[in-house]
Amino acid sequence: FLLGFDEIERVLDRVTKAADGYPPYNIERLPRDEHDPERLRITLAVAGFTREQLDVSIEENQLVIRGRQQDDKTREYLHRGIAARQFQRTFVLADGIEVLGADLKNGLLSIDLARPEPARVVKTVAIRNHE
Repeated sequence: FLLGFDEIERVLDRVTKAADGYPPYNIERLPRDEHDPERLRITLAVAGFTREQLDVSIEENQLVIRGRQQDDKTREYLHRGIAARQFQRTFVLADGIEVLGADLKNGLLSIDLARPEPARVVKTVAIRNHE
């Protein structure tokens, strides 16, 4: 996904690099308030993963989220419907997008992104007088 506010309408039309749909995720726009600029929040459903089993990194212009679980060889399952899995989900970031932080709560990993507002540059141009 190309995540950038100038490209926001095309976000849902882009294809992520992950081969399957795991883990499922949402992308939402959070409005500007008195404390924060307009932001994007990516939320991934990562039930069963601990904080130590998750990794969020920025590589070049990509946000990469990885999850790694190991099989517990000491357990003997009569039925195994919940497999230990690994995943990697990649999002391409538009220029200027900053990752503000990540939070894991109730099996949901949320990552907030924002494009900092450019500083207004006001420059006075001197007017020369030619007589």
